[in-house]
Amino acid sequence: MNINMNIKNVLNNVFVFTAPIIILVIVIYITFRIIYLITKKEHVYVYKEIIYVLLIMYVLCLFQIVSFQDSSSIGTNNFIAFREILRYDISSKYFVKNVIGNVIMFIPYGFFISYFFKSKKIYIPFIMSFVASISIEIMQRYIGRVFDIDDIILNCFGGILGFLLYYVCRKVLCKLPKSFRSEFFLNLYSIIFGVCFILVIIGVVL
Repeated sequence: MNINMNIKNVLNNVFVFTAPIIILVIVIYITFRIIYLITKKEHVYVYKEIIYVLLIMYVLCLFQIVSFQDSSSIGTNNFIAFREILRYDISSKYFVKNVIGNVIMFIPYGFFISYFFKSKKIYIPFIMSFVASISIEIMQRYIGRVFDIDDIILNCFGGILGFLLYYVCRKVLCKLPKSFRSEFFLNLYSIIFGVCFILVIIGVVL
């Protein structure tokens, strides 16, 4: 119960600060896209637009998470691989927050990278997850937080899981009848996914 409440409190603080920015950016983005698509007379792929919006939401939330000052988290810089990971008890709130949380945080990143690059090579999401993660850790040293090499390892693992998730989804989609892979159904899948994504966030925060 304490573990769930701790995670819920952190997420709640993150989304309270991020929600206004998300709304503002998405309104600006949608306005821009509508005007652009109308003036250029381009065909609108709803599923692609939803993916773009979800990516914007994810990036903004990720920024808030990695820059959020959690007063309950005290530590020092760690340059020894697996030291922090092995230090936590599996049943402790710190394991859930610092280990599992760092993995889950980068699963969407690996998924988005795989979607946009359409690559079957696992090293692409791995390299990009590594670059993004080490950039975050370096930045955190200058905003009052700590550098932790274990976070980089966990983030990269999350990015790989995101790639595997995308690969499985792509395999499943390819095995569906052709009619179920039409633009109409792709739009429908993306709308369902987007609604579920928002409902999960609301459920976690509230």
